[in-house]
Amino acid sequence: MDLPFIVATLTRRGLLTPGRPIRVAAQLGALRKWGWSLAGELRQAAARDPGRTAVIDEQGTELTYQELLDRAERLARSLRAALGVQVGDRIGVLCRNHHGLIETIVAATLLGADAVLVNTGLSAAQLATVADEQRLRVLVHDDEFAERVLGLPAELHRVDERARHELIAGALPGELHPPERDGRIIVLTSGTTGTPKGARRPTPNGFGPLVSIIDRIPLHARDRVMIAAPIFHTWGYAALQVCFALRATIVLHRRFDPAATLTALASQECDALFAVPVMLQRLLEVAPPDPRPPLKVVAVSGSALPGGLAPAFMDVYGDVLYNLYGSTEVSWASIAGPAELREAPTTAGRPPHGTRLEILDDTGEPVPSGRVGRIFVGNEMLFEGYTSGASRETRDGLLDTGDLGRVNTDGLLFVDGRADDMIVSGGENVFPSEVEDLLAGLPQVREAAVIGVPDPEYGQRLAAFLALHPGETLDPEAVREYVRHYLARFSVPRDVVFVKYLPRNATGKVLSRELRRYYG
Repeated sequence: MDLPFIVATLTRRGLLTPGRPIRVAAQLGALRKWGWSLAGELRQAAARDPGRTAVIDEQGTELTYQELLDRAERLARSLRAALGVQVGDRIGVLCRNHHGLIETIVAATLLGADAVLVNTGLSAAQLATVADEQRLRVLVHDDEFAERVLGLPAELHRVDERARHELIAGALPGELHPPERDGRIIVLTSGTTGTPKGARRPTPNGFGPLVSIIDRIPLHARDRVMIAAPIFHTWGYAALQVCFALRATIVLHRRFDPAATLTALASQECDALFAVPVMLQRLLEVAPPDPRPPLKVVAVSGSALPGGLAPAFMDVYGDVLYNLYGSTEVSWASIAGPAELREAPTTAGRPPHGTRLEILDDTGEPVPSGRVGRIFVGNEMLFEGYTSGASRETRDGLLDTGDLGRVNTDGLLFVDGRADDMIVSGGENVFPSEVEDLLAGLPQVREAAVIGVPDPEYGQRLAAFLALHPGETLDPEAVREYVRHYLARFSVPRDVVFVKYLPRNATGKVLSRELRRYYG
């Protein structure tokens, strides 16, 4: 990425404002010594703004950047002295959003250990599989998961909240030095179809990744930011990285509650919110506070935006919505801003600076504008492969996202869904996401999911699962006629099933496997 663009973006976002020379020197020294790992980012923030509030959680805990760094260092020293954690070991982190999760991830990177961010929605059996496949040495977990970890091997050190506090309080004095290798952050894929895979996240090597994001999403130094997206998810973790780089004040709640979130956004005077799309739907179901939160940015990622959600949200909270399309494997691919979402509410936007995006056919050749193909992406933060040793197909430095999409004549990207979600019904290619977006626009529908199911005559057919707003009713044939009016006949769902709610994982993605159980 070219230096003038980096300097201009950092200046625009307030990161190059003058400061006390001794603190600026310490900040640059921290980055030079510790690099761009999460530990390095926290150190530079503590060096430049030691007394600034770093984290506020719903239990009233407030920690400055210096206090957060001190606690993470003490935890790191105790993990090494008491539990024998060494460079290259793996520490599982089974925590919701609170300061203890951040302290644990930073402590791991300080030691050169890999932090495995464990999805809080995993079952006991899935957790046991993850612990085995990821070769965990230690598992740090919240107290609420005590029963879920009972069946794990006895040799796996388990650290609950009390034990974590004791390790911090009882740490021996000493100095930490940069490890001989950077600890990696291992993010588990969403696991909507089975046990999630571990994906190794690279360590940034400069300002490039940060600049790519904040050029398109107008976050500024020392903003107050609520991270509602789970930090164990790629999007939530990316938010944490950005906040450290910006020396932001981070507001955290262990669980997402729409009313409590709106109250906190207002009372904490938050400038920005990081969330997943389903959270925006829930926020719209709660009366907005008066006065409304002073939000300048609401950044979402993690799943597709339903058709009418973007304009509906902006009608209430202003044109502050930014939609980032990406994945655990490619980090980011494109970003849509408010103007683009007003123009085309389902767009994934355009690639940010320094990102390449191509729509290719099965032979690797580019497809014309408007035609659906496979989405390939290249940027500075492509993942380093799965911990199993597997990887993804690459072409000319671009990584296969596993998604299908198209780019229109204006250069806007539209994602049609996962390649393995597309079904062939009677010889026709059908994209469930297109039908989902249409059904989500019905005023009676709270949320919609469409999947492919086996059909003895056509090979596959569509099944629509609809959760309605309280007190609303719909007739299945009326739903089919509605789709028939707007889409081709092969896009009409043969099955229309009404449910109380859609099964989702902890990051808000619909669990298709749970819906398929309806068919045995």
